[in-house]
Amino acid sequence: MTDDGFRSHFVSATDGLRLHFREYGDRTRPGPPVVCLPGLTRTAADFHPLACALAGDPARPRRVLALDYRGRGLSGYDPDPSRYAVGIELDDVLTVLTAADAMPAVLVGTSRGGLISLAMAAARPAAIAGVVLNDIGPVIEPAGIARIKTYVGGAGTPPSFADGAAALRRLFADQFPDWTDDDWSGMAHRTWRHENGHLVPTYDQAIAQALKSFDLTKPLPELWPQFEALANVPVMVIRGGLSDILSAATVEKMREHRPDLEAIEVPRQGHAPDLAGDDVIARIAAFVGRCARPTG
Repeated sequence: MTDDGFRSHFVSATDGLRLHFREYGDRTRPGPPVVCLPGLTRTAADFHPLACALAGDPARPRRVLALDYRGRGLSGYDPDPSRYAVGIELDDVLTVLTAADAMPAVLVGTSRGGLISLAMAAARPAAIAGVVLNDIGPVIEPAGIARIKTYVGGAGTPPSFADGAAALRRLFADQFPDWTDDDWSGMAHRTWRHENGHLVPTYDQAIAQALKSFDLTKPLPELWPQFEALANVPVMVIRGGLSDILSAATVEKMREHRPDLEAIEVPRQGHAPDLAGDDVIARIAAFVGRCARPTG
């Protein structure tokens, strides 16, 4: 266990690439483990406050895993950028969960992580004990994808974390108008890392090629069958009030499909809401507490 409250582990993907994940708590914790799946260019570090809170819950401590997909964080970079794809990343996630003996699990999926969660629901429903979809759903708004395409792959190498924080503020101030200097600094420290004396992004910038498959002149495919595959487990959806990826109308339609859907809207945050706030963590913790291992 590190001073930060987690252990780092590495496993090999089916193609031999090295995959990294963090583990908070231990296997003796009761209830299904919680598995945190980050956004497209994000890493396990985004979930640190949530993971610490869940693992350290005095009443119901949980084992928590937070993953770095291939090409992100401490995982290996793929020499073939076309393999930065949801299907391959799903296979990687299942490889990690098998190695860690962490199924069935409650999945907390932010953006890309939510898409992987929906794909898992269709492919391996028995691996899931519950799902939190953070600012993602069966319908993805093209405007949000168009905005993301403008900056993914262009993180650059700022001279300092302060410069990086300023750059992030310029890009995302309209999505997170209430963020403080500390918030932007924290995001900068999770977006770049020191390497050979200068800052480099915490992800392979070739991931931008993965977005080329989105033809915004055509309707994006909807994922209602994958959402329906979650019929037998609890589902929570978190939407940023300023999100341009998940619309309020889509959340309402999700409620029509799942009247028991638990929905949260985080005001004055866009895509994707930060899961570090006390109120959001408390809601997720309560939801996780209601997720039991599937029977039968």
